[in-house]
This record gives sequence, structure tokens and C-alpha cells, in this order.
Amino acid sequence: MSQLFLRTLREDPVDAEVASHKLLVRAGYIRRAAPGIYTWLPLGLSVLRKVEQVIREEMAAIGAQEVHFPALLPREPYEATNRWTEYGEGLFRLQDRKGADYLLAPTHEEMFTLLVKDLYSSYKDLPLSLYQIQNKYRDEARPRAGLLRGREFIMKDSYSFDVDDAGLDASYAAHRSAYLKIFERLGLDVVPVAATAGAMGGSRSEEFLFPTEIGEDTFVRSAAGYAANVEAVTTVVPADIDFTGAPAAEVLDTPDTPTIETLVNASNQIAPRAEADGGPWTAADTLKNVVLAVTLPTGERQLVVIGLPGDRGVDLKRVEANIGSFLPMAGEIGLEQAGEEDLKKQPLIVKGYLGPGLSLDAPLLGSEGTTKLLYLVDPRVVSGTSWITGANEAGKHVFGLVAGRDFTWDGVIECTEVRAGDPAPDGSGPLETARGIEMGHIFQLGRKYAAALDLKVLDQNGKQVTVTMGSYGVGVTRAVAALAEANHDAKGLTWPRAVAPADVHVVAVGKGEDIFAAAEQLSVGLEAAGLDVIYDDRFKVSPGVKFGDAELLGVPTILAVGRGLVDGVVEIKDRRTGEAENVAVDKAVDYVVNAVRNS
Repeated sequence: MSQLFLRTLREDPVDAEVASHKLLVRAGYIRRAAPGIYTWLPLGLSVLRKVEQVIREEMAAIGAQEVHFPALLPREPYEATNRWTEYGEGLFRLQDRKGADYLLAPTHEEMFTLLVKDLYSSYKDLPLSLYQIQNKYRDEARPRAGLLRGREFIMKDSYSFDVDDAGLDASYAAHRSAYLKIFERLGLDVVPVAATAGAMGGSRSEEFLFPTEIGEDTFVRSAAGYAANVEAVTTVVPADIDFTGAPAAEVLDTPDTPTIETLVNASNQIAPRAEADGGPWTAADTLKNVVLAVTLPTGERQLVVIGLPGDRGVDLKRVEANIGSFLPMAGEIGLEQAGEEDLKKQPLIVKGYLGPGLSLDAPLLGSEGTTKLLYLVDPRVVSGTSWITGANEAGKHVFGLVAGRDFTWDGVIECTEVRAGDPAPDGSGPLETARGIEMGHIFQLGRKYAAALDLKVLDQNGKQVTVTMGSYGVGVTRAVAALAEANHDAKGLTWPRAVAPADVHVVAVGKGEDIFAAAEQLSVGLEAAGLDVIYDDRFKVSPGVKFGDAELLGVPTILAVGRGLVDGVVEIKDRRTGEAENVAVDKAVDYVVNAVRNS
């Protein structure tokens, strides 16, 4: 350690919010270079390389072959798939001295596709799986949590190429199995969940989430095994209701009721409902209409209105994941609640009193007038359901507005918050919610990229067919952060052996030359036995600082040579359990070697 390029810190970095960020910086594994960009120091690089090695071994086990693309790429391939535009502000764009456009790659689907197109032309060349471990770049608006959400990160991305859908299914299953083995070997207890494809496109998609309170992804699961990212959860849709004979809708004065709470209170006073008809009105009987502003990849801003039961909130992440099919162009979008300036551009929107109103005097949403806005509804708004909703006039609401009779909509969208206790869509019982870090994501891309870039091969009949593809990613730097999140205590990191920067941390405690000589000899013996050793040979550093650093660095075994040497023993401590044992000096190397090999 007197030679190791390392400086530990006693205080947490001021910008660190989560344990992994604090400890990886304090323990000298990484250093901040810029917001969301980190330098890897020797110990951090050691952990990173061990994570990569596990990934490489499992990729090789399914026959995937490693390649390596540049991170700096030309615009043209991304223009062909429209992702130059679709990625919006998340893409790092730049020009060379001649004015040609380039990007720092956020992902490499286009390049993999073009490489295979360049070299392969027959079904006999397939199936094929290629992968790389490479830096990626995304211009995160708010990089945070250290390695968990950065602008530069390392990812393993692999791609399968098959002649038909059956082949894609097999490649997908092989990668899924490999991912489960990777995370098992790393000691990360991940949960595979159904997910949406997002900007990647394609059909089937799954995420591998590591459950933790600091995770940015919310997912749900049932006791019987259903699991999905909230963006992919589908609502259990109620049956249509026969509205024959339903009373006509009625507009009533409801002054000072711009919120659901005030509306419910006023409704129970103005138009109380009998117990036989369902009892007092609740928020679930109201239809609130939320105005959202969508910023398209082109920069154009478009308003969208979503109708949903008043007892539910809008989940913007769910809306963002599902709204693409209703928009004029695909790609990454910006989404937020419409502001005052947005609403001023639509003067017929009466804030707090907005409703569908198709059969009323103030047609607005979904109508054919100049004020037509895209109107989407939650799946619970089915034909025959009756609602209290805005009358598009200040101080007025409509009672008994029947879906399918009094108003229609442009589409149905999964948009509301998913709650604990909601029924699982597969009938497996109530859902519970949890948070997690996305560790991996796999997609059945299908033919989206192959078709855009004209990747075809001759099939068995001599006909040209478009290749079908899968895409599979693992966050490598994110895995290091997740491991730190999962393996630490109040004193520092507690790495699993599979990824620890060393097998044993030898600490010479004291000032006697005999102590340092014994520690040196043990370190040499451990290295001769094939172990990686960190030896704290710093002569003028106090025992407290040495032990503090050893616990902060988190190597699984700590071997302390100190006062016990006069009795012929050293202390060997398991950093992860805290258990310590005095072992004879001449038995110490064998003891540690056995501990390493049997753990």
C-alpha cells in the first residue's frame, strides 16, 4: 500500500446520495471527472475486470463471439433507422473538422447489423451471436447516484441473428439463461420482469432488476410468480356495461370545485346518491382529465389529454412507455404536466373543469373542431361506465356522463399508477410493489433494424429473407455499483470473493521490524499460492488507520500481524461476517488458501 495509487477519504463526497457512490469514492475505487463521468482507479478497475470476466465466460458458454466497435460513429447508419432524430437530446452529437456529423454511441444496433450484412449472406451462416463490452454515452439531464446513472458507462451488448422467429426464440432463451447465471455468479439476486421495448422497438422484452430501495425502476410481483416493470403492467379491464335506460347526463353548478376532493364533497351535498345506487360519491366515480405536454424528437410540443378515474394518479413513466403508438413520429420524447403557457394556447381548456363533453354544448376533446386534442383514456373507462366530470365551463360539472354514449376517445393507454393490491393481469393474485436497479435488459428486436439496413440472407429455398434479431444488454459499471450497494456495512465495503480486488488484505500492525518481516513473508507465501494480496506495509501509519482502511476497502479476508506474533499467532478475520480467529503463523497461508477456495 505504500506504492499503491490510492488515497482513502474519511468524509463522504458532498454530491453523493447513495451508499455505493459514497463508498466507491471514499475507498479510492473511482474519482469524479465531471458530472456523470468517472475515472477508474487501480482497485476499481480490478473489480470491473472481474465482473467483465464473468460476463465473458457466460457469453462464451452460449457460443457468443466478442467484437469491439468504436464509440465514435458516423451519422448515416443512425439516420437510416431514424434514431439520429428519435434519440432527441439524449444523444451526444459532434462534427469533425470537415463538418461531417458523428455521435458518441448510446448503443450499437446499427453497427452490429451492418457488420453482419457486410460479411454474411446465407442461412448457413446463422444463427450467430456477437457481443462487445464497450463504453456508451447518453446525455443524461440529471446524472446521479454515481455509477448508477452516468453519462459515460460500460455495457455488455450482444445481438443475435437468426433466419426465422423460431431461431430468435432459441437465441433469446439462451441469452436469458446466460444472464441468470451471470447474476448468480456475481451474487446479485435479480428478478426477471416483463418490460416494454421503448425506443428499441421489437416484441418481447424483459428486464433483470436488483431489488433495492434506491432503485429508479418500480416493479410489481405477485406471490404466484407474476413480475413486471410498472411500465409493462396491464390493467385488468372491467366488462362493458349495458347503458340502455341509463338516465341522461346532467350539468350541475359546482362552484369552487377545481380538485377531485372538493368535487366529491360538493357532489355529496348537491346530488347525494342513495345507498341502493352505491352510496356516497367517491373519487373513483369521477373522471379527471389531465393535460400533458409532449415534446417530440423534432422539438415540437404537443398537448395530450388523458382521462382516468379520479382516485388514480398519472404515472408519467407509464405514459411515456405507452404513448408512442399515438404520436405522429417515434423516438424518445419529453413528457410533463402542461404548464400555464401551454394551457393559454388552448383557450377552451377551463382549468379544473375539463371534460370530454362531446354531447354537450362545449365540444372539445376528440371533436372535429379546431380545438381537437388527442384524447386517451385509462382502460377502466369502458363503455357504459358513468362519470362525474368537468363540463368545460368554470364552476360546472356533468353528472352521469356515460362512456360510449356521451363521449368517445382516440385510444386507450396504460397510464395510471400501479398500486399494491391491484390484481395481477394473469390472475395470480394481488400485486406488491418494489423498487430495483436495472441490471440487464433483453429484447426480441425482430426485423426492425435488419429491414431498415437491408440485412437479408438467402434461405434454404434460395429466397432472400430479412434476418430477425435480438438485443441483450448488461450494465457492467452499474453491476459494480449494485454490488457495492448490496455488500457494505457501517465500516465500508464487503466485496464477494468473485469480484473483490484482492483475496486477502495483510496488515502489519505495530512498529517492530519482526512484525513487518513476518507480514512480508506471509504476503509472499500467499502470492506464491496463487492469491491476490494487498499488503499494508506503511510504516508510520497507526493501527487504527490501517484497520479502518482495510474495512473500508472491503477485501473478504483480513490477515493482521501484530502483538500476537510473540505467541506465534496472527489474526485472520472474515470481513463479511466479522468472525476472527487466531491462527499459528506457520499455518496461516494454508488457512487463508482454504478459506478462499472453499468460499
